[in-house]
Amino acid sequence: MNGATVDSHSTTFFNNLFVDQPVMAILRGLPPAQTVALCQRAWDTGIDVVEVPVQSADALPSLHAAIAAGRERARPVGAGTVVTPEQARAVYEAGAVFTVAPGYAPDVAAECAALGLAHLPGVATSSEIGQALRTGHTWLKAFPASELGTGWIRAQLAPFPTVRFVATGGIDADNAADFLAAGCRVVAVGSALQDPRQLDLLAGLTAAR
Repeated sequence: MNGATVDSHSTTFFNNLFVDQPVMAILRGLPPAQTVALCQRAWDTGIDVVEVPVQSADALPSLHAAIAAGRERARPVGAGTVVTPEQARAVYEAGAVFTVAPGYAPDVAAECAALGLAHLPGVATSSEIGQALRTGHTWLKAFPASELGTGWIRAQLAPFPTVRFVATGGIDADNAADFLAAGCRVVAVGSALQDPRQLDLLAGLTAAR
């Protein structure tokens, strides 16, 4: 593996995090108060896992607010769109319990492993899946899921049966069940949450587990 860092923590962490949680809420680009309000709504409906993307530094206050709210209710909050080692360190110091990335970046994965911070890298090809597996990542973000499609999920699970996909990108209450039926372990819903009906509709997937 040419000296690549092998992550032995992320698989165990996500196995436990998602054991009965097939839905993750992604709260992107919202001010802190609105982020916390949506966190509370998600938690009230039974969706326990929340990701706050930090694509820019001005998103960090919302992450901090969500983490503080999560601590009060013993709910896990992770940071998304972590694409540099520096971001990984910043969200670790903020108290995020996991990180998510749109792609697989070895330097980000290695930094998270060094920090003991669970990391969910994104993949869209079999080559990326293979690279991630070789460094210990079995939980992978299938992104952009709606463009890849459920057929892609089924096709990749044939040669890579140990992968646990988190479908992300274009997921909503209308197609979430299809991705779960195709073999995804979790669906992550972001922009669709602008529709206030989505959380209640998605909560039914959690209740069914």
